[in-house]
Amino acid sequence: MGFRDEAAGYFHKAVKLNPEFNDAKENFYRVANWLVERWHFIMLNDTKRNTVYNAAIQNAVSLGSQSVLDIGAGTGILSMFAKKAGARSVYACELSKTMYELACDVVAANKMEAGIKLLHMKSLDIEIPKHIPERVSLVVTETVDAGLFGEGIVESLIHAWEHLLLQPKSRGEHGNCEKYGKVIPASAVIFGMAVECAEIRRHHRVGTKNVAGICLPTNVKFQSPACSSVDTEETVEPYTTEKMSRVPGGYLALTECFEIMRVDFNNLQELKSLATKKPGKIGIPVIKEGILDAVVVWFVLQLDDEHSLSTSPNEETCWEQAVYPAHDLADYRIKRGDHVMMEVSCQDCYLRIQNISVFGPECELDTGKNFTKNKDLLTLGSEAELCSALANLQTSKPDSVEQTCVLESTEIALLNNSVYHEGFKMAMKKVLSSLTPEKLCQAMDTQCQNEMSCGSEESNSQEIVPEPFYVLDVSEGFSILPIIAGTLGQVKPYSSVEKDQHRITLDLISEANHFPKETLEFWLRHVEDESSVLQRPKSDKLWSIIILDVIEPSGLIQQEIMEKAAISRCLLQSGGKIFPQYVLMFGLLVESQTLVEENAVQGTERTLGLNIAPFINQFQVPIRVFLDLSSLPCIPLSKPVELLRLDLMTPYLNTSNREVKVHICKSGQVTAIPFWYHMYLDDEIRLDTSGEASHWKQAAVVLENPIQVEMGEELVLSVQHHKSSVSITVKQ
Repeated sequence: MGFRDEAAGYFHKAVKLNPEFNDAKENFYRVANWLVERWHFIMLNDTKRNTVYNAAIQNAVSLGSQSVLDIGAGTGILSMFAKKAGARSVYACELSKTMYELACDVVAANKMEAGIKLLHMKSLDIEIPKHIPERVSLVVTETVDAGLFGEGIVESLIHAWEHLLLQPKSRGEHGNCEKYGKVIPASAVIFGMAVECAEIRRHHRVGTKNVAGICLPTNVKFQSPACSSVDTEETVEPYTTEKMSRVPGGYLALTECFEIMRVDFNNLQELKSLATKKPGKIGIPVIKEGILDAVVVWFVLQLDDEHSLSTSPNEETCWEQAVYPAHDLADYRIKRGDHVMMEVSCQDCYLRIQNISVFGPECELDTGKNFTKNKDLLTLGSEAELCSALANLQTSKPDSVEQTCVLESTEIALLNNSVYHEGFKMAMKKVLSSLTPEKLCQAMDTQCQNEMSCGSEESNSQEIVPEPFYVLDVSEGFSILPIIAGTLGQVKPYSSVEKDQHRITLDLISEANHFPKETLEFWLRHVEDESSVLQRPKSDKLWSIIILDVIEPSGLIQQEIMEKAAISRCLLQSGGKIFPQYVLMFGLLVESQTLVEENAVQGTERTLGLNIAPFINQFQVPIRVFLDLSSLPCIPLSKPVELLRLDLMTPYLNTSNREVKVHICKSGQVTAIPFWYHMYLDDEIRLDTSGEASHWKQAAVVLENPIQVEMGEELVLSVQHHKSSVSITVKQ
């Protein structure tokens, strides 16, 4: 319902009262993942980041900045650096109730509660003297995300300069720093690089025109949220984020690294002009032939004259990089001599890189003109280029419907997954073929009854029309499986997509594939209560196939999936099937320092002697989600083993507790157990959630205490399954 702070508090209390209460544990873990995002642990474990911030704050305080405001305090680590450096007054504000309460505990545990005033509020709401008694001489903040501006640093610093900070020192002016205001970080330089990356491509661009025999029409344009225009109603991040050093399959740099923008956080006029400045044009020469998939962005944060932090892909850093996918290009292949062009602006508190395009070496570059719009084609420079561009312009029929369909990146990756769709098509075909004789018999019985009541002469002209097969797809999000089902004969498919734009898109795809419009039904339109989505298509009919989403894109089992399967089994006709019919869960033992550091703060050394770990680690969760096992830094210590079977069709084969022996094939420390699934549509057709084309990520159980193992030993894992919650522990 949106009250995540409150939910976390209640779930946390429930777990403390009863540590074995699985439902509370699972819900607490999910809410904890939202509230205390995993980057808190990664940043607090980043010794370099902590050391550099501490040094810059110490410098400022020693030069006279005695009153400090920490904006977006988090655990309060920067406030404590300021207090330890000797600042007279330290104030800190934090909007999240969970993080504010956590900071209160941390500050008290470090015996600084008398010297640090914590405020549960946005910095934009702080008033003098109501909340703090004075204007401060130093603001410290790390409200920067992968795209630098996404956490609102520009807006908060404009407000701080106008209402909370002392006036800045003029150039060349000398004197006590206590009389003047300054900000740490002082400035930033943003860099970019055009790259080829198959992993980014498959998550942001539909690269196929045909999915298991279904033609995707040209009048439908699929986009990921990161490609959506600034004109859309809701403001969404115009980029996604990736740890480029760990992206599966790697990436290829197509241009040199180039400077995008500089920003001085100590210059109020410059901060104000950022949001109003017209988009600037940048043209970068291509140094390597390849496919233009994205512009990757990072920055160097200059804390003061001496200290800086880089978020470059080449640095060992806690930050990810911002990724701006390329889209709407006639040809994504580029070569040496071409120029990648883009428009850069800072709108809605986001760094925006838009209208990425490519100019060949024969084009005259004029970055003062809008080179990306059709009306500006004359800037292409040569008549031949203009003719070529005009020839490539598609003229759509006036009555054709154009539809932009925004899909999550996992949904785009799913559309690109041909193995998934071909597998479902084959499995559905087998089930429907096995049911066909039964349908014909039913139709013949109906005809016999008609003959008896109407007389044989009249009924001879009637054809045997069997009842259609009813197929229900209750996949989460966008799915074209109902349309694929519709190609397999006398089928009445139902889709449970919720968004209007997704329904319009499915209608257009149906139309392009010559389906009568009434072939596909949208099931939620027929269901008053969404929770009762699993119903019969008609009062007297049953489903032939029900498609369930068993695995979340994050790598976890969907909540309440076994309850859904139980209802589904009651609604199947004789011989009907649930897809998938069963799921096998696999795992292996690994040694991974990365997973350890991303899951909990490691002692006090990394936080420079400050006692933070016991408090933030209350929000550690034993399961790390959204992993790419193929690129995870780890050492496998065993071969994969089957951990669990979830059977949706024959539940008596399921067990809630299981012990699994794992043979150790390499000596080391077991720190985690990554896991994934094989989804069996039937005994022959299998989908692997760890496969190269998979839209699913993997997950891992991270052990609280590493276990030393020697090659040749056996370790026993206790696997417990309760509803959709699975726990894996090492039996000692």
